[in-house]
Amino acid sequence: MKNIAFVFGTRPEIIKLAPVILELRKYPEDYNVIIVNTEQQKELSNQTLKYFGLVADYKLDCMRENQSLSSVQARILNSLEEVYNTVKIDATIVQGDTMTVLSGALTSFYHKIPVYHVEAGLRSYDIFEPFPEEVMRQMTSRVADLHFAPTEVNKEALLKENIDENKIHVVGNTVIDALFCLSDDVLEESRKFYENKGIKIDDKLVLITAHRRENHGERIDRIIKAISYLAEKYSDHTFVIPVHPNPNVHDKIHSHLGEFKNIYLLEPLDYPYLVYLMKHAKLILTDSGGIQEEAPSFACPTLVMRYETERKEGIEAGVSMLVGADYEKIISESEKVLSSTKENTRLKAQNPYGDGKSSLKIEKIIRKYLI
Repeated sequence: MKNIAFVFGTRPEIIKLAPVILELRKYPEDYNVIIVNTEQQKELSNQTLKYFGLVADYKLDCMRENQSLSSVQARILNSLEEVYNTVKIDATIVQGDTMTVLSGALTSFYHKIPVYHVEAGLRSYDIFEPFPEEVMRQMTSRVADLHFAPTEVNKEALLKENIDENKIHVVGNTVIDALFCLSDDVLEESRKFYENKGIKIDDKLVLITAHRRENHGERIDRIIKAISYLAEKYSDHTFVIPVHPNPNVHDKIHSHLGEFKNIYLLEPLDYPYLVYLMKHAKLILTDSGGIQEEAPSFACPTLVMRYETERKEGIEAGVSMLVGADYEKIISESEKVLSSTKENTRLKAQNPYGDGKSSLKIEKIIRKYLI
């Protein structure tokens, strides 16, 4: 039996790794799964683990209010070192491009333990867009032993960086697997959640998320201004914004958008509640990476409030569009959707990010290399 450590700390990481954990746990004679949560997003990460029926074996409590990037990295590295000195680990699995991902990969490398990188090969080629994630995923690629790339584009990016082709496997994105974990009972619970809050879920629903570090400051001001305009002009539409707890985002959104009757500012949502909104949304405005991948499964037009994206397949397929924090562009592209009916604005292209079977493919590859 091999001890496989899953190291994560944010909600998106858990959503995308939970299907892999559940797949490996189907074979208890082969894998002992060890869940390590750095709690980079403490409340959100534990909330999401609970949805998937998972419990962390190690909770590291690494976040402190307003700490710098170097401080949180040092704290995560030190905490992970204690774990790796306590238990024998045969392989480490990380996902994506967070501080936890880089720290987990480095700790594993320092202990000469193989690193398996889920969602490898995403690139914007601008080290400040997104910041600091672009550098973190590039650095993780340098120490990874297996690269699970979602698409051929991601594989090509890794090949250009002289990664051994034998170590790269195109498997799709596990976020699509996670969508298929939602039962009818969970969706019904989600419906009641919004009904109890008095939020109308119909064909005039707009979902908005904005939290990325590079959008703090003047950019979030322009985004808020655009949302204000749209909410006022399309007063018959319902705008739902799960507000990130970071005060750089939270305080501005509440102070400028809190008085609109058709804007609902919510606490960060449990995963199924967010998926329910994506499923029913007429339009999505987001700077999230995961939502760019998930929304096409529901044929929902998505405007990406970033100037660069490592998820270029969606742009090329026409299922999403870059609008940055450009006030005029956000408004003009949103109006193309909001001025028409939901039926007329549904996407025709298939989701370019996966078919829901990524976790099965990953397990088979791990088995070949490790068992």
